[in-house]
This record gives sequence, structure tokens and C-alpha cells, in this order.
Amino acid sequence: MKLSVIVPCYNEVKYIREIILRIKLKNPSMDIEIIVVDDNSEDGTKSELNTLKNENKIDHLILNHKNMGKGFCIREGIKFCSGQVILIQDADLEYDPAEYKKLVLPIFNDQAEVVYGSRFTGSDSKRVLYFWHRVANYFLTLLSNMLTNINLTDMEVCYKAFRSDIIKQISLKENRFGFEPEVTAKISKIKNIRIFEVGVSYFGRTFSEGKKIRWKDGVSALRCIIQYNLFK
Repeated sequence: MKLSVIVPCYNEVKYIREIILRIKLKNPSMDIEIIVVDDNSEDGTKSELNTLKNENKIDHLILNHKNMGKGFCIREGIKFCSGQVILIQDADLEYDPAEYKKLVLPIFNDQAEVVYGSRFTGSDSKRVLYFWHRVANYFLTLLSNMLTNINLTDMEVCYKAFRSDIIKQISLKENRFGFEPEVTAKISKIKNIRIFEVGVSYFGRTFSEGKKIRWKDGVSALRCIIQYNLFK
């Protein structure tokens, strides 16, 4: 089966080449296409991406003309996916592409339609960072679980893999980080959907190292959980 990897990207000139090269380097036996959506970066990322495209390291490169957000980038990327499975990859080094195989294996084996990674289960390496971020993540995941009636441990995780026909049938609306609770709510409503969760490693960044999510994104996530679970 072919795997389409969508990489939303904004101001990641320090990491973008390495993460793009890692995707195929760490998965030599997999048929992978890479779709990068740059969200109007201003730090030289676009130039590096154009170089990578010219080197045939990227299959599809989409350049937004203004900053739209992660959710918008994912929606744009989905339009270009030709694989049977679609996976989301952040443009930094917080998540390791060496873990693709265990993320997609339940779908390849026809055991699941959707697979979530989890930074909070399993014995994989995790960098110790912000306590209150962990509390907020736990609260948002708990509230999401209460309304979806599914028992995830990490709703906000980047690593999500979808059978392409499933994700393409969902009408996604959120432009920014609200993608995570929105897609979770809408997937949970699909009849007989099979969702797996696998532990992943996590090498998180501090704000000084480039981490972008802020407290306002937590408030937005709370709105999305309520909106997409309780209202049509």
C-alpha cells in the first residue's frame, strides 16, 4: 500500500531539510509520497523547500500566499494525496518517522481505519517538558473522550494515520490547531469505525526552540470539542 505523508510547515528552516530526508531514509521499504504545505513562511523555509522539490525529495509542494494555519494546510494536502493511507507529520523533529511502520500497520493489516499515536503510553522515549501543558492535554483529551465515547490517551497528538477514503469523506472546517479535536469528533461519529492507538516517542521543543502552540489554542480546542460533538 502507498502512504501519503502530509507535512504542514511554518518557519521551520532549521529543521525542514532533516525531517524531509528522514521520512524516506527511515522507511526504505515503504512506498511513500511526501506532500509539503508551507504556510507562508518568512524565515527562508520556502527557499529550502523549493530546493528540496528540485532535488526530487518532495512529491508535491503547496505554498500558501498567507498564513492560514495547520488545519487549512492539512486540508490542502489531502487534495494531493494518492496513497491508500494518509499520515500527518510535523515539520520539526519532535516526532520520529522511524515509527511510521507501527502507526500504519493496523491499517495495512485491515484491523483499523484510523490510528492515533500517543505520547503518554508505551515505553518509547519522551522528553520531559511543561507540566501545565500535560494537564491541559489530559483535560482536553478527557473531555473529548466523554463526548465521543472513545478512550484515547492523547487526542492532541500530531501522529494520526487515516485510511484515505475515510479522511477524504469528512468535511473539515478548522484552519488552525482545532483540526485535532474536530477530526476526532467527526471520526467518532462514523458507524463501525475501528480506531487504534500506539505509543510513540516524543522529543518536544521548548518555546525558545520554536514551539508554536499557545494557551489560546487550548481555548480554541475546548470550543471545537463542544462544537463538533454537541452540534451538527
